[in-house]
Amino acid sequence: MDVSTYIAYYFEVKPLNPGVEILIAELGYVGFESFVETPNGVTAYIQKKEFLSTMLEDIHILKNKSFSIHYSFEDIEQVNWNAKWEKNFHPILVDNRCAVRAPFHDKSSAQYDIIIEPKMSFGTGHHETTHMMIQFILDSEIQNKTVLDMGCGTGVLAILAEMKGASIIEAIDIDEWCYLNSIENIERNSCHKIKVSKGDASILKGKKFDIIIANINRNILIQDIPTYATCLSSNGFLFLSGFYKNDIPMVQEVCADYNLSLESQISKNDWVALKFKIN
Repeated sequence: MDVSTYIAYYFEVKPLNPGVEILIAELGYVGFESFVETPNGVTAYIQKKEFLSTMLEDIHILKNKSFSIHYSFEDIEQVNWNAKWEKNFHPILVDNRCAVRAPFHDKSSAQYDIIIEPKMSFGTGHHETTHMMIQFILDSEIQNKTVLDMGCGTGVLAILAEMKGASIIEAIDIDEWCYLNSIENIERNSCHKIKVSKGDASILKGKKFDIIIANINRNILIQDIPTYATCLSSNGFLFLSGFYKNDIPMVQEVCADYNLSLESQISKNDWVALKFKIN
């Protein structure tokens, strides 16, 4: 049994919606591993050995005057994550076409029925960014395309790409837990065309894709857009999410420098997803 010491952060959030969802996404991006929503906010957990005091400086919502957020923290012993997750995870349905559910939920009648056991990985479809990326995939021609799911988390987007007929899919995440969790979920959904790798954009050299999906935080996206552009096939598409509406000009400016033109966008609360085409 893993008896690693964790730090638990107890956040009180006003307003709860969309404050809690935004906070969970940002904490997940910097390394917090698991979350339990509470009546007043959310409790977030991170291994003590992985925690840096500067992490909270990158949590933008804590500085957003539209939200009132107070927190305390303490060291705790290992938590039964699966029991807590099963208690709080509910199935979702995107555009009446794609269901994302846990193994213990009833089978969905949706066209695409995805079974995900996220454990500590980000990407169940509940957060706005994942939800919007699912919408992009549902509305795009995927049949016989080569697809990259960068920052794959649970592998849910790669799984949907295979269900929609992609010929070759690569799923990549820098986090060991996400890497292993993606493999588990891919097997759980009987997928056979997805290759999972652990790493970052540096392992993409020499590869080409018709569609690249990247649901990562803004700073990493800005850094990696040049690499994505070189990896796109002629007339290829780049789906980006993981940032706010007010980040659009910055992201669009970098994309324009690499011959990527904005085709469409989706917004949900303060979050946005953008679809670019290589010129």
